[in-house]
Amino acid sequence: MTGFGRGEARRDGVTWVVECASVNRKQLEVAVSLPRDLADLEANVRNLVAASVSRGRVNVTVRSESVANASLNAVQVDHELARQYHHELHALAVKLEIAAEVSLHDLIRLPGVVSIQQAQTCAEDVWPIIETATGTALKQMGHMRDAEGTHLRDDMDARMSHIETLLVSVREKAVLVPDMQRKLLRQRLEAAGLPLPLEDERLVKEIVLFAERTDISEELSRAASHVKQFRAYLASAEPVGRSLDFLLQEFFREFNTMGSKCNNAEIAHHVVMAKTELEKIREQAQNVE
Repeated sequence: MTGFGRGEARRDGVTWVVECASVNRKQLEVAVSLPRDLADLEANVRNLVAASVSRGRVNVTVRSESVANASLNAVQVDHELARQYHHELHALAVKLEIAAEVSLHDLIRLPGVVSIQQAQTCAEDVWPIIETATGTALKQMGHMRDAEGTHLRDDMDARMSHIETLLVSVREKAVLVPDMQRKLLRQRLEAAGLPLPLEDERLVKEIVLFAERTDISEELSRAASHVKQFRAYLASAEPVGRSLDFLLQEFFREFNTMGSKCNNAEIAHHVVMAKTELEKIREQAQNVE
């Protein structure tokens, strides 16, 4: 599921900013970008994310955005190095017999003349403030993911209602299949000049065997049970993405069996429609937490 969150927290004149962005993945993947001197905090950040997210790829960026305390950074000028640069450049100008035009702007651009000493940040000291900012970012990201989840739930629920309707229709048509087969068999026998009475043992036996081969009552019962379980998962506040994946596999198995056993064009058409809806639900379920 997709989402974005941003958290800020300030201490000692430094504002720490944490941004969390998630995209769809079957498993949980966490990528953390930290300042070099805070690399030891990566595991801490990963644990925070894992406590809030169970699925998706989450990119976390941590940075200090502003510094109000100038003492945290110190500008240093190497006067001796600048003097040597100046002397050598004048000497080079004399040797080459060219005018020496060395300005301050030229000198400060030379390597090593001006440097900025940044105070080292202690990971242990700043972790509480980064933890706070990360929590805020994850909460915001969670709100976006919840909104997307509500939309996905409504879409899957509507498709599941269509599947329920198809199951009712299949159940109604399935009980008529043996009688339809009896009539079809008699028509074929009469057309071949071999009419048989309805109570003929051979005809009855053939119809019974056909009814056993095409009986899909068990598959229909299991599919109805899967519908109830699916709705229970949709109503749950716990992460159910992987459970939905497994349940949809079982759904497909039942409909595949119905399609192979039904021996009826109308039922086969309903099975195809149901499998089409299941495929769309499965695509959506890949994004569910």
